[in-house]
Amino acid sequence: MKNLTLLFSFILLPFLIVTAYGQSAKPRILVFSKTAGFRHSAIATGQTAIIKLGKENGFVVDTTENAAYFNTDSLKKYAAVVFFQTTGDVLNDDQQADFEKYIQGGGGFAGVHAATDTEYGWPWYGKLVGAYFVSHPAQQQAVLHVTDRSHISTKHLPAVWTRKDEWYNFKDVSKDIKVLITIDEKSYTGGINGEVHPMAWYHKYDGGRSWYTELGHTEESYADQNYLQHLLGGIQYAIGKN
Repeated sequence: MKNLTLLFSFILLPFLIVTAYGQSAKPRILVFSKTAGFRHSAIATGQTAIIKLGKENGFVVDTTENAAYFNTDSLKKYAAVVFFQTTGDVLNDDQQADFEKYIQGGGGFAGVHAATDTEYGWPWYGKLVGAYFVSHPAQQQAVLHVTDRSHISTKHLPAVWTRKDEWYNFKDVSKDIKVLITIDEKSYTGGINGEVHPMAWYHKYDGGRSWYTELGHTEESYADQNYLQHLLGGIQYAIGKN
């Protein structure tokens, strides 16, 4: 009986190791929603939606508004960091330096809506996120053109996508971004970026990956399956092979 028990132990041990490794290897992301300016009402709804996306798609989600997470020991746990509806100056100098090291080490970044209304005095971040918010008109319906349907965050979308949201105008738009979605300024009132007015984009930056979507101001966005799949694809791109 003792020999039989030992035999089963040797048989089961590799299985247990593989199972444990599989669980520990599940990617983990940090969803950061600290605000030092305007606070979006969709933050709680969006966090819940991202947690659900994680459960359904094989990644773990931590949510926080505590900037102390931005230190080297903490950040190394995360495959990607999502700036979700952040506004204003949210990190101090040391936290900024550690986040830069995280991206330089191959980390992933995803920004949602007000992530471009964040850290105007930190040029590195402006280049990471890809642009800065400058203004917006009233919420209204507009026509979006999905200009790149090969990306994981847009391949499910129609070429022409009509929806209601809050549409940002941008300044300091990086020349390095790869645009995924543009907005037709003739389809609504208040656009100032001209014929090519980007709404979602991605790029590689300073050793890491960055994806941003302007969409997602409204709470209704987080019940919109097209939008949720768009957001999921952006997070998955940010995670990459981490």
